[in-house]
Amino acid sequence: MKALTFQGKNHVSVENVPDPKIEHPRDAIVRITTTCICGSDLHLYDGFIPTVERGDVLGHEPMGEVIELGPEVTNLKIGDRVVIPFTISCGQCLYCKQQLYSCCDKSNRNYEIAEKAYGYSPAGLFGYTHMLGGYQGGQAQYLRVPYADVGPIAIPEELPDEKVVFLSDIFPTGYMAAENCNIQPGDTIAIWGAGPVGQMALRSAFLMGAGRVIVIDNIPERLEMAAAAGAETINFQTDHEDEDGNNANLFDQLKSMTDGHGPNACMDAVGMEAHGTEAGNIYDWVKTGLRMQSDRPNVFRQCIQACRKGGTVSVPGVYGGFGDKIPLGAMMNKALTIKTGQTHVQKYTKPLLDLIQSGKIDPSFVITHELPLDMAAEGYETFKQKQDGCIKVVLKPWEESTPGKVKQFQNELKPRTTDPGNALGPDNSQGAGNVAGINLAEARA
Repeated sequence: MKALTFQGKNHVSVENVPDPKIEHPRDAIVRITTTCICGSDLHLYDGFIPTVERGDVLGHEPMGEVIELGPEVTNLKIGDRVVIPFTISCGQCLYCKQQLYSCCDKSNRNYEIAEKAYGYSPAGLFGYTHMLGGYQGGQAQYLRVPYADVGPIAIPEELPDEKVVFLSDIFPTGYMAAENCNIQPGDTIAIWGAGPVGQMALRSAFLMGAGRVIVIDNIPERLEMAAAAGAETINFQTDHEDEDGNNANLFDQLKSMTDGHGPNACMDAVGMEAHGTEAGNIYDWVKTGLRMQSDRPNVFRQCIQACRKGGTVSVPGVYGGFGDKIPLGAMMNKALTIKTGQTHVQKYTKPLLDLIQSGKIDPSFVITHELPLDMAAEGYETFKQKQDGCIKVVLKPWEESTPGKVKQFQNELKPRTTDPGNALGPDNSQGAGNVAGINLAEARA
């Protein structure tokens, strides 16, 4: 089969690799119909995460058709269309029974490596290093799915792949990140990072009753997409005034926008490769360049400083190792709550599928590029460099690569008019319409 493989820092290629086989009675084999490139894949691509090896198959946002089942998988049948959570979970251990699926005690077959780094091992993940199980990833034509009686969720035939594939990761990740903000009606939430997870998080925050969402980024297309959903935006590279027109840094702008209190919750949807113009970010670049720390936690620091007293900092952004200069004093003395963690995807797939089916949200709004798996290396570079307005890349493993095959959905960056009764697209009209993927009338009912 064809699969996207890691070949070294900033080097991936599509190669022919052996087809997967059933290895355990709880396995399934899935023919992948749609898969995606995730922002956390770029951490591997950029060489920030250890224990990824040459030839490893990447990817953890797939869906497809079940073509083979182990004898103990009774909840699925051959031919089912399924979305596959990126977390691999047994469903039976202490943590799975508490719906802490990303903390599964049994799914990481290389748990000894993770224990040395983290004290205890988290769950295994698809396509995400040998420290987290060494499992083949989903940027491929086929995938072996362990614990298939727990993870995959069957999808109704009437829902196209593009509407549901993000149940594998970014929709549950953004939703859990918003849930971790402990949103109360009317709260103000600030989100650093307007990439795919940030986009899902801001829409989820509105669904949960947030009154305002402020999104911070430096990519105009991402900020436009956030604004189309009703968010207020700050471009940290170009916006340097508060609401009164005074010169102000980011902290002062947020303070001015919230009557001097700061946001109720701040979210780091960026993670370990944060960019910025402040001295702390330059410090991080130097330290990581000298291999004196692995992560650049500049956004995490900003979230702690900007959050109001008694507030919450939610961290869906991926961190893999160590960073320093974390303002522990601010965290403690402002009585902040910090909530982190890989997403417990299996907890959220069914309720979020219900939201999609009911028309309350259409996650496909985030797709800007679609291309064949053969062009995945080009997709990685386009996504990394944020070229051509790229926000989310979807890959099709069975489409042939031909000139001009890349599909760009530039219209998705602007609100598009829809029938007010149709909950499947953005609409700027007042009342029962939709804004960039959210049915506002339904969401705020």
